[in-house]
Amino acid sequence: MEYPKGTIHELTFFSQELNEEMQLLIYLPANFSPLYKYSLLIAQDGRDYFQLGRIGRLADEFLYKKEIENLIIVGIPYKTVKDRRRKYHPNGDQNQQYIRFLAHELVPFLDQKYPTYQMGITRALIGDSLAATVSLMTAIQYPHTFGKVIMQSPYVDSQVLNLVSSFSDTPILEIYHVIGQQETEVKMTDGKISDFLNPNRELSKILSSKPFTYFYEEFNGNHTWTYWQPDLRRALKQMFS
Repeated sequence: MEYPKGTIHELTFFSQELNEEMQLLIYLPANFSPLYKYSLLIAQDGRDYFQLGRIGRLADEFLYKKEIENLIIVGIPYKTVKDRRRKYHPNGDQNQQYIRFLAHELVPFLDQKYPTYQMGITRALIGDSLAATVSLMTAIQYPHTFGKVIMQSPYVDSQVLNLVSSFSDTPILEIYHVIGQQETEVKMTDGKISDFLNPNRELSKILSSKPFTYFYEEFNGNHTWTYWQPDLRRALKQMFS
């Protein structure tokens, strides 16, 4: 069935933190109205989530059927593979600036431009692989700003594990976390082969010990959109129904 389609607008936004123009892809629901309030979903790897994840089409269906709450989706595309690593990788030289851009610049801009709820529990971050890593790191560093995280096969290293271990803030985060059982030899963008599965199991143990609302599942598959795309159905419903 064809559902009423939301619109995707492209905006450019100058970030002082990063000292560069950032492109934004903004999905507004088909029945968007300034009279309603909206939750926010901010996607790293933004273009991939719209094109490969088809997240806009999913939102069209769920919103039409009233299966999720009113939602605006903001995709932030990366410019190049190198640029993605600089911003998303825990050791990337722009990692902290990118995290501050999300919390200090993007959120105030979106809250001013759109009728959002302006509360942490109504803002979610989503990402796959390194995009999931930076989403988690951002929520851990700014739990009052971002209350929800959807992680699909995050890259996990000791820095990520330490950051999550030392988290002791009061806000309760809601975290959705999946990893593929065949993700033991993932080819990284720098050409190295990495085991994603076991570090994700370590991360899961730490997250389970926190007072979070936490969902974890290992799917039968590898590090590709073949598995992340269908998983989005459950992820969106769990976070926004």
